[in-house]
Amino acid sequence: MSIDIIRIHDRWYVQKSDTSGTLVLTDAATTGELLADRAAVDAAVAGQESTLPAGDLQSPVTSPCRVVAQMTNFVSHIKDSGMNPETVPLTFFRKTSHSISGPTADIIKPAHVRFLDYEVEVGLVIGKDIPVGTDITRDNIADHVAALVVTNDISARDLQLPKTQFFEAKSYPTFTPTGPRLVVLEPGDWERFEDLRLELWVNGEIRQDALVGDDMLFKPLQALQGLARFQPLAAGDLVLTGTPGGTALKAPPKPVELIGALLPPATKWKAFFKAQARNDDYLADGDLVEVHIHTEDGKLDLGRQRTTVRHAAEVSR
Repeated sequence: MSIDIIRIHDRWYVQKSDTSGTLVLTDAATTGELLADRAAVDAAVAGQESTLPAGDLQSPVTSPCRVVAQMTNFVSHIKDSGMNPETVPLTFFRKTSHSISGPTADIIKPAHVRFLDYEVEVGLVIGKDIPVGTDITRDNIADHVAALVVTNDISARDLQLPKTQFFEAKSYPTFTPTGPRLVVLEPGDWERFEDLRLELWVNGEIRQDALVGDDMLFKPLQALQGLARFQPLAAGDLVLTGTPGGTALKAPPKPVELIGALLPPATKWKAFFKAQARNDDYLADGDLVEVHIHTEDGKLDLGRQRTTVRHAAEVSR
């Protein structure tokens, strides 16, 4: 059975109910250090539970760390993006770990960003260093992935698309809400990965809803095998595994796309974002975003994340 770990006031607790848990007696300041101190975690699992302290939950993934993400990795999202799942390759991009925020912290939209989007994703938390050239197999992948976590890959679409790059558009502070808990995998838990359901609501309206096994194109084994060719990973690093369809951004109809391809880039993007301005699905000031990742039977539950969108201009008043 998985072990749920939360972080409050920079201290780690094994969570045993919504209101109770056991303090992990460790000097670990980072997620990587915590995962290495398994004796302390196991002692907390067996220890006497008490009422959890008051305070907001912090991200259970600490920074600095590497944040690597898979791009267009769910069939439904690939189709929403106007692409063919049969021809999409395994691709990655990086985010800054400065973008990581807690599971109840506000998502802050910078004043210069117009179109803010959401993407629910399962985060893999690396528990064992993966040097370049590491042979990742079905038999040892569970040795390298220590835990799973809820993430939301927030994206500034008006920066991402015209610049044809992801790094800036996805790396602003609060653009990777993470948590509520670190779900440390025990024997048998990894086999349930494909049973996970990803759900995201905005103001109570379901926007994304997909089962990993039905929709994810490149599973974690393929992803980590690909990364191990060129990207070292360390304990505590975070790998995002892609999002299903249902984001605010969707490809325009094919006739419109064909016409747009004939226009100069500046003209094309001006017309595209003029049309996007009529799309009410982008995140607005005050929107409540809820994310939940779990198996249907509840045996593996990464928890529910609740964040509120705030415009930078409102925050600065």
